[in-house]
Amino acid sequence: MDGKSVTDWVNHEPIDEWEVMMQKVAQFHHKHNFAGKNGHDMGYRIALTVEELGELSAAITKGKPLDECAEEMADILILLMGHSIAMKVDLKSAFEKKYHRIMQRKALTGRLGIRVTEYTGEN
Repeated sequence: MDGKSVTDWVNHEPIDEWEVMMQKVAQFHHKHNFAGKNGHDMGYRIALTVEELGELSAAITKGKPLDECAEEMADILILLMGHSIAMKVDLKSAFEKKYHRIMQRKALTGRLGIRVTEYTGEN
């Protein structure tokens, strides 16, 4: 599941929209030298992700306009794409593999709503 480095993505000729998006995230990392300034440290990146999830949660629970919610979602997507670059993980391939698995699962309805998981509720 080898992915590309920042340099690999910056120099890559995209063949689809996903690769265009990945290249844009890599260009952002390159512009600000994330790799050289501890911006690829996953502990730090996870903390940023938690922060962004909190901002999305606040936007939703406070009833902010959808465009503000969408902006917070975009922040999370960009961070996740950046995580894959920092870790040199092929995120598209991982997505496809996981999608195939979750499509085989049954949905469960719990106290808070529907959930699609391997968890069966049995001990």
